[in-house]
Amino acid sequence: MKPDTYFIDGNTACAEGAIAAGCTFFASYPITPATEILETMAKRFPEIHGSYLQMEDELASIAAVIGASWAGRKAMTATSGPGFSLMMENYGFALMTETPCVIVNVMRGGPSTGLPTMVAQGDVMQTRWGTHGDVGVVVYCPGSPQEMFDMTVEAFNTAERYRLPVVLLSDAVVAHMTEKVVIPPKEELDIVNRKKPKNSPEEYLPYCPDEDLVPPMACAGEGYGVHVTGLTHDERGYPSVDEKTQTFLVTRLINKIRKNSDDILKYEEYKVDDAEIIIVAYGSVSRSAREAVDMARAEGIKVGLLRPITLWPFPEDRIYELAAKGVKAFLVAEINFGQIVYEVQRCTDGHCPTYLAPRMGGSIHTPEELVERLYGINEGKEGSN
Repeated sequence: MKPDTYFIDGNTACAEGAIAAGCTFFASYPITPATEILETMAKRFPEIHGSYLQMEDELASIAAVIGASWAGRKAMTATSGPGFSLMMENYGFALMTETPCVIVNVMRGGPSTGLPTMVAQGDVMQTRWGTHGDVGVVVYCPGSPQEMFDMTVEAFNTAERYRLPVVLLSDAVVAHMTEKVVIPPKEELDIVNRKKPKNSPEEYLPYCPDEDLVPPMACAGEGYGVHVTGLTHDERGYPSVDEKTQTFLVTRLINKIRKNSDDILKYEEYKVDDAEIIIVAYGSVSRSAREAVDMARAEGIKVGLLRPITLWPFPEDRIYELAAKGVKAFLVAEINFGQIVYEVQRCTDGHCPTYLAPRMGGSIHTPEELVERLYGINEGKEGSN
């Protein structure tokens, strides 16, 4: 799109963000509430000579995306909870093979087919632990159509910089709300492309990392020999049934995110400096939480908001810091029966209680509901989780 200010929904903004980031391959299967991303890509890709494939299912979609990435394309897929579940095997394969790509998951109510057109936040832990084994992951959680554009660009940059599949974890409310979105000029966007090998094809080791723990990536057709396998592999990419190789590889996959978390981690604070109670909320719920903060403060309750923008890595150090310096309590508002609340509880290290404001899906919290809970916490009438 031409640089300008538009009035568009979050899914359309996501598609435009992908195109702005350089995405030229998209494979997906239609699913509510992510379908507008597919529709926008199908309409826009002929204009930029991109490749759009509607696959037979989500298993095939993520497989096609992985293949396109190894062919040198910036690649993306979009789905919702049931489709994301089907992608878990190849999500793990992409993490193990260090394949840069972007997976958009627009959350809806579950389990199973659940609430196809209605909001929830039940996939949070699945993005972190859905695939078997230990590995580092990056998950962004936008709270507006503008952030759908901005974080899609950021997701591609992170995927290329650290060589991994990055998840953009949206929800049905953010995806379908229509707001002002500013599309900046191309020259104002910071676009990251994958790091290429500097040594000769004869000397190249596909999984030999640089100091940042990320190996340069040669793609098919560039003259380098590349062996891609989900098996534990050595720096040549060859399978190795060896404890030493496993320890070296998996530790690096974890540490390339953990040791760079300061550069990846993003969160937003609102009126936190003097707050005695902190609401933790993400995605669409953070919008209600922000209004609840203002309403509660008008009634004399010192409340602030901490909004994780990257759910993984999680802002654990900041939560510990707030708990240790004397915050009385945390209230976690999420559209599930408790997922991020346990992360917050862990990070407080017993310095203060953590409370949950749950919803099962279908709608987001109202500011009034959250203020009612804040009254109870402020007056000492709540039991901690």
